[in-house]
Amino acid sequence: MQKMFDTALPFWRGNLHTHSTLSDGCLEPAEVCRRYKAEGYDFLALTDHFIGLFNYPIADTLPFRDDDFTTILGAELHSGPMENGELWHILAVGLPADFAPGHAPHFNPVEGMESGPEIAARAVEAGAFVAIAHPQWSGMTMNDARSIEAAHAVETYNHGCAMGCDRADGFHTLDLLLSEGKRLNLIATDDAHFTEPDHFGGWVMVGAETNTPEALLAALKSGHYYSSQGPELRQIFWDGKTITVESSAVSSVIVQGHGIAAVAKHGNSLTKTEVPLSRFNGSPWIRVSVIDAAGKRAWSNPIWRETD
Repeated sequence: MQKMFDTALPFWRGNLHTHSTLSDGCLEPAEVCRRYKAEGYDFLALTDHFIGLFNYPIADTLPFRDDDFTTILGAELHSGPMENGELWHILAVGLPADFAPGHAPHFNPVEGMESGPEIAARAVEAGAFVAIAHPQWSGMTMNDARSIEAAHAVETYNHGCAMGCDRADGFHTLDLLLSEGKRLNLIATDDAHFTEPDHFGGWVMVGAETNTPEALLAALKSGHYYSSQGPELRQIFWDGKTITVESSAVSSVIVQGHGIAAVAKHGNSLTKTEVPLSRFNGSPWIRVSVIDAAGKRAWSNPIWRETD
């Protein structure tokens, strides 16, 4: 029997995608940090748009850290273009403050730009946790998605995209990449600009010994976290025959895998749910979704079954 989480570690709630007046958000960095702390978040990555139009900002959020709240430096990187002619949007959390700008003067492609894969690789080399941002919103093709070799995750739920254009999803992109053998995790985020109800809607719960940037980044890179809109994933156990999901009270537990492989269990106030794995005999990976009575979801990272 294997398990997903080390429950001896505390879990910390954080948002990995947020904007301020340093780019196109409407609140100053200090107020963004204050609001997330006031809403019960343990950490925040302020990830303003890293383009020349905004003077390539990496927000200095160090002054807003205290014993109960920390920040991770980061940015939303842009280069390109993708196949549809739009710039790449690549989330990089854990960048050094002196990360070198590329050649992205504004939101339109220009000659001499790095490719998306190149700037993602440079961010990973600099120590960042890198995610492919909002693939549905961006109109990303699978050829685009396949080209990013240096990424840790796909942004599979983006609350700002849900509120602003009903294009919040990245699960289709993630699942196809998983079935091609790409070892990627997933994240839920806000992408908050505070210009609409785009905040406090999706987050990660990170299992780490301390609420410090270093410990949080190490846990993110190792996949020791889950993503949520509200429900809690407390533990996931599995062997060759069954997966058991321990959670806060939910109405549905769904296990997904390659292709059409999926099994759902429905009920009332489910807190410990067993799902047989016979449906997934041909799937090298599985992942778990839970849905509560209000329709809020939480999602596990993928489990690779050859480790059974």
